[in-house]
Amino acid sequence: MIKLKGITWNHTRGLLPMVATSQRFTELFPNVEITWEKRSLQEFADASIEDLAKRFDLLVIDHPWTGFGAATKAILPLSDYLSPEYIKDQEINTVGKSYGSYVFHDKLWALPIDAATPVASARLDILEKNGLEVPKTYEDLLALAKKGLVAFAGIPVDVLMSFYMFCCSLGEAPFLSEEKVISTATGKKALQMFRELAQLIDPANFNRNPIQVYEAMVNSDAIAYCPFAYGYSNYSRTGYSQKLLHFYDLVSLNNNNMISSLGGTGLAVSSFSQNIQEAVKYAEFTGSSQVQQNIFADNGGQPGHLQAWKSDRINALTHDYFKNTLPALERAFLRPRYSGHMYFQDHAGDIVRDYLMKGGNEEQVLEVMDALYAKSLNLQTT
Repeated sequence: MIKLKGITWNHTRGLLPMVATSQRFTELFPNVEITWEKRSLQEFADASIEDLAKRFDLLVIDHPWTGFGAATKAILPLSDYLSPEYIKDQEINTVGKSYGSYVFHDKLWALPIDAATPVASARLDILEKNGLEVPKTYEDLLALAKKGLVAFAGIPVDVLMSFYMFCCSLGEAPFLSEEKVISTATGKKALQMFRELAQLIDPANFNRNPIQVYEAMVNSDAIAYCPFAYGYSNYSRTGYSQKLLHFYDLVSLNNNNMISSLGGTGLAVSSFSQNIQEAVKYAEFTGSSQVQQNIFADNGGQPGHLQAWKSDRINALTHDYFKNTLPALERAFLRPRYSGHMYFQDHAGDIVRDYLMKGGNEEQVLEVMDALYAKSLNLQTT
């Protein structure tokens, strides 16, 4: 019996589809057994994949780790192991830039098995009870927030992603140069707009990740709308929680829908694995169109294959989660993936969150972020 170990994150969306696909894979290949461990969402974002690759054969990873994984050779370039036809199917059926997010040095380092970006969500029952509608514009959002019915994920990494969103939505993407994260004019405007909204939400949200925001939305009647948090289709499925969430594209700003920061996860194979052939075979199985549209999606997964997002069957199960939010995925900003970038991501969110909570000088905030950016560029190993 060949035994493989995998690591994923601690949520229905992160764990159940991996367990389900592994069970089916073992039924098809009885000589292979796969077990999964889970880590918290924060550990998932922070833990070095080099350390994890020494302990696990299969890793569900965040795409910003791609450059680090490639530089350290902790994970395998799957494009060297899978057929050109399979790789082409993955590329053609990418959800937004999901496929490209795992490409580094012209090789694919993980299969995009899960696609996500911040999207909007609503408790329609609360809105209807108050005679309110789902916001369509940023002005609508501010008006609803002034009624105390809005929340967003406010932990450091999420507010950093939202800062990128404000910058992109104002017409300038971050990291266009190696000197500054963003121009002073755009950065100041983004921070000021973000703080205006942040002052209208319950401070408790600054300790919540997206999962915790959604749990707060479905387990109480205090929050009617979340304008941006990484989407979880689980909460749009009947019976998953006591209350149902409906998901939507982001509101418009200056007549264009806002542009969020791409998330999602990829399935990577450790270069330290003693059973590479079997691990790659399982990855290929899990990322395939048929499995993504069926076993993966039916067991709480949020597929990374475009045909699953367009499936009428899956959309019927999720109150059109995938059709409604696909435009946001297709617009989403792809953040840097160079090997030192995780240092910036690990620290810059604290700076933004502190400003949102306490205020301060926007130019000084940007200067501190620029210093972190410069240091992260110097940490590159290639």
